[in-house]
Amino acid sequence: MALPTLRIIGFILGIFLITLAIGMVLPMLTLVIYEHSHEIEPFVWASMITLSAGVALILPGRPEQVQLRPRDMYLLTTASWLVVCLFAALPLNLLQNISYTDAFFETMSGITTTGSTVLSGLDSASPGLLMWRSMQQWLGGIGFIGMAVAVLPLLRVGGMRLFQTESSDWSEKVMPRSHMVAKYIVAIYVGFTLLGILAFHLAGMGWFDAINHAMTSIATGGYSTSDASLGKFGPAVHWVAIVLMLLGALPFTLYVSTLRGNRQALLRDHQVRGFLVMLTLTCLLFGLWYWLHSEQALMDALRIVTLNVVSVVTTTGYALGDYTQWGGFAVMVFFYLTFVGGCSGSTSGGLKVFRFQVAYVLLKSSMRQLIHPRAVLKQQYNGHNLDEEIVRSILTFSFFFTVTIGVIALGLSFIGLDLITALTGAATAVCNVGPGLGPIIGPAGNFASLPDSAKWLLSIGMLLGRLEIITVLVLLTPSFWRH
Repeated sequence: MALPTLRIIGFILGIFLITLAIGMVLPMLTLVIYEHSHEIEPFVWASMITLSAGVALILPGRPEQVQLRPRDMYLLTTASWLVVCLFAALPLNLLQNISYTDAFFETMSGITTTGSTVLSGLDSASPGLLMWRSMQQWLGGIGFIGMAVAVLPLLRVGGMRLFQTESSDWSEKVMPRSHMVAKYIVAIYVGFTLLGILAFHLAGMGWFDAINHAMTSIATGGYSTSDASLGKFGPAVHWVAIVLMLLGALPFTLYVSTLRGNRQALLRDHQVRGFLVMLTLTCLLFGLWYWLHSEQALMDALRIVTLNVVSVVTTTGYALGDYTQWGGFAVMVFFYLTFVGGCSGSTSGGLKVFRFQVAYVLLKSSMRQLIHPRAVLKQQYNGHNLDEEIVRSILTFSFFFTVTIGVIALGLSFIGLDLITALTGAATAVCNVGPGLGPIIGPAGNFASLPDSAKWLLSIGMLLGRLEIITVLVLLTPSFWRH
């Protein structure tokens, strides 16, 4: 790769690090407001180190007349998430006196909006630490939306690529300039966050808890200010969290379309309708099952099940009680739900709903072809033709998604973890869900007791899952690095 290209990538990374250093001011202000000024020093040092690294990267200047090609965007995307995580882990390392491995794991989990944690005692933790964790997820959520809109279509693995095909480009339908689309998305994201803060406060949360949970709910991240997660709060808070998680799991470009006058954009989208119907049926049927097999009142059973199901499907990671104690059937249902994910172009991880819908279209077409061998059948989804390129890209992603989980699970087993911990740990990392299953990393546990090697392997899984795998794997091909 040419030196000018590396210089411009370094320049952009420097801007990211300077922004990150400035962002550390907010937890510092939080410490001052809550009279924890003695805890500011770790944030000051972390901010100075991050700022220095950022300035060092931008000092050579931006090369003139150098444009980033699509292939360069893959390197920039992967490098930016890695570099930001490396420096964002510093406050945790310095403030909590935990190892850098634990700090990096917590940060990678935060910025990829996974929600797995190695920390306990959150109810009495530093307010600056809690604010920093929530900020990581909030920034990671909006960062992934930007990547889904700008980068993944180039790789032809993201859902936005599908929505571009056989129609005018989505940016022409939404707004003519991509930077204007980005401004709208940021405004919507901030607006949902502010509404979430107000709604949580009206539901009974204090302002500090409301701010933190609004950021992690809309980002579908799942970090909480309590070890009991949302179990610490009342039913009204649970319903607010459900609504915010759903808002974060829908395509943000369709929100832009709605604001621009297309009032039916969300309602007419097959992915959105399929996602909401699937969630509604799952919550109702599973809720009735839980009501019949527990001592909960019907509405309480539906609320508990709905929050846990929505949290897992949207890959948020909140928990309301230990659902692994509900029996083998419930555990299996939650394991299956781990892979679903939200909509493409949202803050959610997972396989994404549209891939399941496309798979159903392909299955139905194949069955018809067997019955009518000479028929010429059209394969369509959401009003668009499914050409060979789209089908190939979806199959390729789904294959490597499954293989990645299998390889990471095998690695965790080699390290010494039991079958349930290894398999569900790999799945929850790549799907960016948060808690796994079993007594160690289930909703009532955390990842603190895992070996350091397992934490680094899971961190790789989180990054691969958040960047939809192919974005990272393309960097490992020799042809990518040829001049």
